[in-house]
Formats: sequence, structure tokens, C-alpha cells
Amino acid sequence: MDYHHVIEAAGVIALGMVAFSYLVRWFDGGPPARRRWRFLVNGVVFGVLAVFLMRFRIDVGGDRFVDTRVIPIALATLIEGPAAGAVTAAIAMGYRIWLGGSGAAAGVLGIVATTLAAAGVRAWARRDGGLQLRHGIVLVLAVWIVTAGSFLVLGARGLAMFEPVWLPLLAMIAVGLGVGACLFNDVAAGRAAEAARRDAAQLRAVTSLARAAAHEINNPLTVVLGGLVLVTRGVKRDSEEAKWLANAKHAAEDIRDIVKRMNRITSIEEVPSAGSLPDMLDIRKSSEP
Repeated sequence: MDYHHVIEAAGVIALGMVAFSYLVRWFDGGPPARRRWRFLVNGVVFGVLAVFLMRFRIDVGGDRFVDTRVIPIALATLIEGPAAGAVTAAIAMGYRIWLGGSGAAAGVLGIVATTLAAAGVRAWARRDGGLQLRHGIVLVLAVWIVTAGSFLVLGARGLAMFEPVWLPLLAMIAVGLGVGACLFNDVAAGRAAEAARRDAAQLRAVTSLARAAAHEINNPLTVVLGGLVLVTRGVKRDSEEAKWLANAKHAAEDIRDIVKRMNRITSIEEVPSAGSLPDMLDIRKSSEP
């Protein structure tokens, strides 16, 4: 085996994962209009990786070559979801069809089956609460079986091609998907920690502002309520002025309740935007226990 080719392929996959980590931050920090294109951009990135790995194959000796196109295809589906995996698979299939040859149909079937296998493992991992070791092992075995099947559909010629390379393929798939899954977990953990820090900083800013505003409102509000009580004593109970004063007192008491809630904010819950109004803090929901 030409280990220079192996190192080259590993470097390409690592660079792709580094690019993915930067793209994730760029999309997550952008507006919703940008985030909706994330699956497409990341699918194209992984698709380019798959084409590169098909173009620059690994020499395993005896004039035999293998490529690890299945690694970026499986990773794109596992990490970004079936939509991104479909984009990656489409690019890889287009290149494989363009190359032509008697193995084109088998290659396309292998790409499709790899995408479906990775999508199944992703759904399984999501049901279990996250990607774990058993999911990675099953994905490695599934992708290797799919790759073996793409050789075996060619009959005796495919078997003769696969027999000498089955172990190097298994090793490269295991290492590639294993390293990729670890990098994905690191990226996901970093995203979760960054989101938690951002949410905590946002909550601190909101609670500080709300308490300061509540303090500033409460002082004049106390004066207003006291004045209303004094004025009410000199007004006839059934008069029009008494009704207006009662309404003013109820409004002032509502403001006092809002001030109390502003001092008890423990989370950030927003009211969805409506018409020309932007998103705003829902004080009632944000102050609930």
C-alpha cells in the first residue's frame, strides 16, 4: 500500500472537517435566511471531497487501487442530515457517471446505499440521544458491506478485485469514519458550549437591564399610587371622576405586577414578531417558575 496516498486522503478529510467546523460557526452566527442554505453548502463541500478521493485513488499494490469516496458521503449524511447527504451523493454520482466504465452502475448503487445506511444510523443515534460508539461501529460495518456489495455485483471480476483489498478498505473506512465522528462530536460539543455561554450572557444582560428598569419604574410608581389613593378620598364614590381614578389605580397596579415580574426573570422567552413589530421579550413567560 502506498502510505503517501493514505496520508493524502486523511489530510483531505481532515481539511474538510476543519472547513465544516468554520462553516457551522458562520451559519449559526448568521440570519435565518443564511442558515437555510447550510445543508447545500456543506453538501457541496463533502461532495468535492468525495470527487477528490475518487480522482486520487490509493495504490494498494499489484496494480490495484481503491478510493474512500464513501467516507465523506457517510459523514455528510451522518453529521448534516439526509438533505446534505443527498447533495454530496449527487455530486459523487455525477462524477462517477462521467468517468464511465463497466463499474459505473455498481459505483452509483454503492453511493446511494451508503447514503441510506448513514441516514439510518443518524436516525438511530438521534433516537438514542446522540452519537455513541455502537452507532459508529454499525456505520463502519454497514458502509464496508455496501462497498463490498458494489464490488460483488460485478460477479467474478468484482470478487477478484475485492478479495485483495477488503482489509485495507475496512481499515480506511474505520479510521476515516472514526476520526470524522470524533471531530463531529468535538464540533457539536463546542457548539453546545458556545450556545450555552451565549445564552447565559444574554440572560445576564436581560435580567440586569430588567432589574434596573424595574427599580427606576418602581420609585415614581409608588408616588403615583399614593397620589391616586389621596385623590380618591376627596371624590364622590359614584362620580365619573371616581371611575377614571379607579381605572388609573388598576393600571398602576398592573404596572406594579409587571415590575415584580421584571425582577423575577429566569429565562428568555420571546413573543413572535407580528406585522411590523419585531421579536420582543415575553415577561410573563420569562418570569414563570
